[in-house]
Amino acid sequence: MCLGIPGQIVAITDPARQMAMADISGVRRAVSLAPVATGPLEALVGSWCLIHVGFAMAVIDEAEAAATLEALRGLGEAQETLEAMAAGAAALEGTA
Repeated sequence: MCLGIPGQIVAITDPARQMAMADISGVRRAVSLAPVATGPLEALVGSWCLIHVGFAMAVIDEAEAAATLEALRGLGEAQETLEAMAAGAAALEGTA
């Protein structure tokens, strides 16, 4: 099963590679904007995107992001995914 989670683009980190930092329920993660980059990357800062395996797959509005996160939390899938992401980030930082 594929799971896409809404995240908000907070910064462009590498314009040449179309990379950005996204905030996904408090967890920051590098994501590729290549699938959604149709104009200046800076225009995507503050936007909500559906993120799957490190790629912003679609731009969504804030209401859709909130509704999707609520539905995922209700299913318990988002929490498990976020915990795994946090554990992975901690391991990479050497804080695990």
